[in-house]
Amino acid sequence: MKNNKRYYILFVAAVASLGGLLFGYDTAVIAGAEQSIQFYLVDSLGLSSFAHGLTVSSALVGCIIGAIISGLLSNRIGRRNTLIIAAVLFFLSALGSAYPELLFFTLGEPSLALLITFNIYRILGGIGVGLASAIAPIYISEMSPQNIRGRMVVLYSMSVVLGQTVVYIVNWLISLGQTREWINEIGWRLMFASELIPAALFFFLLLFIPETPRYIALKHDYDKAYSLLEKINGSKQVASETLQQIKHSINTSTEKVSLFHYGKLVLFVGMAVAIFQQIIGINIIMYYAPRIFENLGADPSTSMLQTIFVGAIGVVVSLLTIKLIDRKGRKFLLLLGSAGCAICLIAVASLFLMGIQGISTLIFILGFVAVFQMTWGPVTWVYVSEVFPNKIRGQAVAIAVTLSWGANLTASSTFPPLNDALGTGSFLIYGLISTLAFFFVLKFVPETKNKSLEEIEATWLAGKKSELETIDNTPEKKAN
Repeated sequence: MKNNKRYYILFVAAVASLGGLLFGYDTAVIAGAEQSIQFYLVDSLGLSSFAHGLTVSSALVGCIIGAIISGLLSNRIGRRNTLIIAAVLFFLSALGSAYPELLFFTLGEPSLALLITFNIYRILGGIGVGLASAIAPIYISEMSPQNIRGRMVVLYSMSVVLGQTVVYIVNWLISLGQTREWINEIGWRLMFASELIPAALFFFLLLFIPETPRYIALKHDYDKAYSLLEKINGSKQVASETLQQIKHSINTSTEKVSLFHYGKLVLFVGMAVAIFQQIIGINIIMYYAPRIFENLGADPSTSMLQTIFVGAIGVVVSLLTIKLIDRKGRKFLLLLGSAGCAICLIAVASLFLMGIQGISTLIFILGFVAVFQMTWGPVTWVYVSEVFPNKIRGQAVAIAVTLSWGANLTASSTFPPLNDALGTGSFLIYGLISTLAFFFVLKFVPETKNKSLEEIEATWLAGKKSELETIDNTPEKKAN
């Protein structure tokens, strides 16, 4: 029974994690294609580097939209059905990005309208990413027993890195032995089209997994929720106790709960963690890695190969996170990551300012990727998926992920002009942000390891009550 339970949880977590793989695939595929897009749809129209930055990061507009509507969709139609919509959007985006001339334009004739159409297709994929990034971790978190919840959600974040690595390999294989002219004409289209395969697989497999027990209980179907909880936990007693906790948590009366019902601190902490993950600078590497490596002296094919190492390092160190997250805890890893990222980024900027480029710079860039993908990369998705109480989780996660993607859009769209002005020295900015993140985590972020979702909720309620009692017991209040 235990083995069956373990395999079942792994299966549903793996299927939901395909949303993470497509998240990574869709956001990183642009790394191999961005110079060709610049040649075909930006430079040919005489547009600026800022327009290029907006085009590279246009999918992030969709990510923000997807994140905004994710809470509404997941509460109305369920977690699984929201992921199905994301799968459809991934497929449409891959097709349209590869061949934006499909319906209205002539192949090989760039125009402003074609550029806008390309960006619309990228935004569609971004909406899919926004939905998947918000809902897939929630789905896994709600389907996992508390003692392995962290590891299961790490599978999702690991899949994000795996998706990035897979697309880097695909981009490299497409560009291998080819000229820049061929890549600019045909290669970039094949890179986008390659996403059709995992998008179709994601859609198909989603048809074989259930809705989460917490969403089912929210709809008052307690018998079905109990049966699924028993299947997940392998124990009738645990299933019964968990269902009672869920009932108590969601309060089955018609009373609506304010987003601030549990206090402002839980919202501040969860949302700030989501924002810091993006502005530390990892997506600058993910989106512009080939360009950065070419600036360090690599030819196009070699720069694509070096980019594969960026992704592969992330996959390998994510395996360490699976072992550490439920042992050392979320806060420890976020502190470690903040310090490590700050050291590596400041080192990259310092080497550049001293005129030292090459292997030493590459080592610190790869070191930054390794530290981030072992800490902030996976831990953020675990933390955001579990820190918010049941009754506000969908809405709060939607806002947190929206802010996260907004921060990502700001960072990635401003990098080209920053890079033009400061070169690799711009990494100093991200190093200082990492330093700020360290002190934020140290001061505000509570530990959540080995606690049920309902126990985490009770902690916030207790904290809010304690704050109110402190206010009520001030000398001014007593005098009144």
